[in-house]
Amino acid sequence: MREMITYLFIGLLGWVSSTALNYLADTLPQHRRLTQPFCRRCQNKLSSLRYILLPGRCPTCGYRYGLRTWLVHITLIVSFVSIWLNEPARLGIIGGWFWLTYFLLVIVIDIEHHLILHTVSAVGAGFAILTGVWIHGWQSTLAGGVAGFLIMLAFYLLGIAYARWSARRHGAPVAEGEALGFGDVNLSGVIGLLLGWPGIIAGLMAAILLAGAVGLLAFAIALLRRRYDPNLALPYGPFLAIAAILLLYLR
Repeated sequence: MREMITYLFIGLLGWVSSTALNYLADTLPQHRRLTQPFCRRCQNKLSSLRYILLPGRCPTCGYRYGLRTWLVHITLIVSFVSIWLNEPARLGIIGGWFWLTYFLLVIVIDIEHHLILHTVSAVGAGFAILTGVWIHGWQSTLAGGVAGFLIMLAFYLLGIAYARWSARRHGAPVAEGEALGFGDVNLSGVIGLLLGWPGIIAGLMAAILLAGAVGLLAFAIALLRRRYDPNLALPYGPFLAIAAILLLYLR
């Protein structure tokens, strides 16, 4: 009985965390600040109690919140219980819960909006310094953060330079946002603080390999469906986040 109550309590923590994640993923990309919950389609404000207890449908326009809302709930509830049963050696239970929620928020926002918010990165950096110092000490933490930021900054600048060169060659305008986003640079700095030095090198290499594998798969599927688009760009933030999760939770 006591064990069942424990699991129910952990599941409740997972539900609360997933509700907060869904709220932040809905609110921050549009308003850049915390506001009252609202419908994604009609923008009608929702009561906080309804948003928490009945998140599936807007009472005004009938819009159903879709698969993401429930995937986030299920993922975090199952993950919270799993982390309780198999405590991450490097993060501990509380750290394991927090960072999984954080990286899932980054993944959801970047997939839906192709955006990594500076506010989310700044909050992550603050907690990453505390976590990194606890795991690695000051020197490794700061070196990892600087290395992650500068390495990805170099890729970002190279991407802009290549995009401009390609535009001049083909006589077409190009926006800097079409290259690697600066949000990815900030996120790499956060992950560098977490993984430390030289762990950030493994993290970036893992992200590159994951992105390459998924990119090849997407390319093959597009060719088979005869819908290949040479301008198709996958958001890079999810691969950085997944690589960090793999290294932090499985090592």
